[in-house]
Amino acid sequence: MDVDRLILERQQVWIYLSAILAGLLVGSLWSSTHAVFETLLWPTLALLLFATFVQVPLLHVREAFADRRFVTAVLAGNFVILPMLVWGMVQFLPNEPVLRLGVLLVLLVPCTDWFITFSQLAGGNVPRAIAVTPINLLLQLLLLPLYLWGMMGDDFSTVVRPEQVWPALLVVLLPLLAAVSAERWIEARSHRSRVREHLAWWPVPLLATVVFLIAAAQVGTVRQALGLLPVIVPLFVAFLLLAAMLARVLAWWLKLPVDQGRTLAFSLGTRNSFVVLPFALSLPAGWEVAAVVIVVQSLVELFGMVAYLWWVPRSLFK
Repeated sequence: MDVDRLILERQQVWIYLSAILAGLLVGSLWSSTHAVFETLLWPTLALLLFATFVQVPLLHVREAFADRRFVTAVLAGNFVILPMLVWGMVQFLPNEPVLRLGVLLVLLVPCTDWFITFSQLAGGNVPRAIAVTPINLLLQLLLLPLYLWGMMGDDFSTVVRPEQVWPALLVVLLPLLAAVSAERWIEARSHRSRVREHLAWWPVPLLATVVFLIAAAQVGTVRQALGLLPVIVPLFVAFLLLAAMLARVLAWWLKLPVDQGRTLAFSLGTRNSFVVLPFALSLPAGWEVAAVVIVVQSLVELFGMVAYLWWVPRSLFK
């Protein structure tokens, strides 16, 4: 990875915090621009997803299964054990469907991008991290509706209707299909790999733009959600701690080498917040808090990754 880009990604938590504060300020001073920010949000989000998906080796799903023990740990952790853990955790939340939906949306989907960066910084196995990303992405898109329906029941069926979800689905699927086409084009000629390298610079500034637009367009919702911070922040911190401990248990059980154990910890601890953002943003009026919950989780996670970078290689997987 380019050293300058690595420095940029190390500073991303401060970049996103600055973008949120700037968005809240602009949205408070110029309330008449809220509709403009909401309009700009969707194409920016689609571009962010495309730039991210291009980094995922979508044409190489079979390579994820080269190391059966590692892929077993990743899939069992992300798609079996953590969903059960998350379901148990939301039982301690207030009985507010919008709050529970926001938490479930973000905690049920494993990350497919920056966990690779953090794995590299912590001395993890980067080739294994890259190989497992396409299967993580495809499985989460397939399983998320089933998880939500099973965990929320009527609350999910009532609020999430096909006519409301299909625009968000297009915002995810069109960049995904475009990324597959781009990957075919890039791999046809070796010199085209530069295109992917250039696109790798885009996610951090684009995500900063997305959170700026959300903050600017949803100032009132953000203020309303401030009262939820004492409830959701401890839950997200607890998730980070439990995910790391789960990685330790799975790595011990499957006898994974240290570098793969570190990668597993970052895979289980990081979530795919901006992939589920379109679905949260497409919810009907009164459910805007779900998107704010997702943004809060991503910030808690980034601070948590700073702690992981110290804890995982020094204590958990020495």
